[in-house]
Amino acid sequence: MDTKGLSSFLIGLGAGVAIGLLFAPKSGQETRELLKNKAGEGADFVKQRSAEVKQQAGEWVDKGKEALGKQKDTISEAMEAGRQAYREAVSPQAPPAEGTAQ
Repeated sequence: MDTKGLSSFLIGLGAGVAIGLLFAPKSGQETRELLKNKAGEGADFVKQRSAEVKQQAGEWVDKGKEALGKQKDTISEAMEAGRQAYREAVSPQAPPAEGTAQ
């Protein structure tokens, strides 16, 4: 659930509570108890969702670090291959041994 979904949930919860208060056939004490319980449920829901989002964000960070590490290794290998090719191209070649064909 994204932020927009959470906002919609909270707005819906508030509207439901307001309508419930208008049409509630309960006493004031019962209504206050109901509101207290519903507020607790809403707080629990928000805590649960925030924990899930935090865990998912941590997983994304870990995957990003892993991908970055792989890219770093690939670039390092390519740079070393380039250095080696340069060394081979620049270094003086030994003359071929006698009796060998070129």
